[in-house]
Amino acid sequence: MAAKFQPIGVFDSGYGGLTILKEFIQAMPNYDFIYLGDNARAPYGSRSFEVVYEYTLQSVEKLFEMGCNLVILACNTASAKALRTIQQNDLPKFSQNKRVLGVIRPAVESIGQFTRNGHVGILGTVGTVLSNSYPIELEKWAEGKVLKTTQEACPIWVPLVENNEIDSPGTDYFVEKNIRNLIAADPEIDSIILACTHYPLLLPVIKKFVPEGVKILEQGKVVSASLVEYLKRHPEIDEKCSKSGIVKYYSTESIDVFEKNATTFIGKELKGEKLTLK
Repeated sequence: MAAKFQPIGVFDSGYGGLTILKEFIQAMPNYDFIYLGDNARAPYGSRSFEVVYEYTLQSVEKLFEMGCNLVILACNTASAKALRTIQQNDLPKFSQNKRVLGVIRPAVESIGQFTRNGHVGILGTVGTVLSNSYPIELEKWAEGKVLKTTQEACPIWVPLVENNEIDSPGTDYFVEKNIRNLIAADPEIDSIILACTHYPLLLPVIKKFVPEGVKILEQGKVVSASLVEYLKRHPEIDEKCSKSGIVKYYSTESIDVFEKNATTFIGKELKGEKLTLK
């Protein structure tokens, strides 16, 4: 009898979550994964809390229907605007064995390994910055260790990545401008969280303008390490994750468009399937 397909679900409003999935596959090659990108309704960053919650819940429910017992919101906007409500209000309606996790807490819990003076910078989308999720979580977790959190919204960065403008002079201009604004707001910043899953693709540009000695936290690596530890601590969840090394990709966008753009983020060609959400 064939083993039941019970993959780990990885959800993002667009393509950025593929940078998280890439790290998952590298750290956990035996596990099965489903990636679901709601590309047809992206970006989520400028949408209201209510709309982001509604769209994210639809995707989580779809991943549960497809056999997932654990879903990772590999999207900072969804993690900021929808995760808590889904965990508190919606999960109790499903099986007790279902779990939904986000990407904000792992980054927050890892920042202690980066900052020396407690001055932390956040670079994120408008939606993530307006949610104040990072300052709130840092304040709760740090217990006085983080002295100051400074945020800078970078509304142009995601469109630059998704339009393959990473190497253009315009990208240098906007990245330098946002980093300059961030450092000017707090010259004592010694570590920066890249609070958007698109931003690792801009890392070579970001490094050109971040002052020497300032450390940069990439979410993919810390979220991946956090997931590995989570499954060790929760064997009851781990045993419900099938392990055949299968990865499936779904998108609400035209699949030709998705496959073409996804290559930039995952670093290889892939085959996807179109999926319609209610």
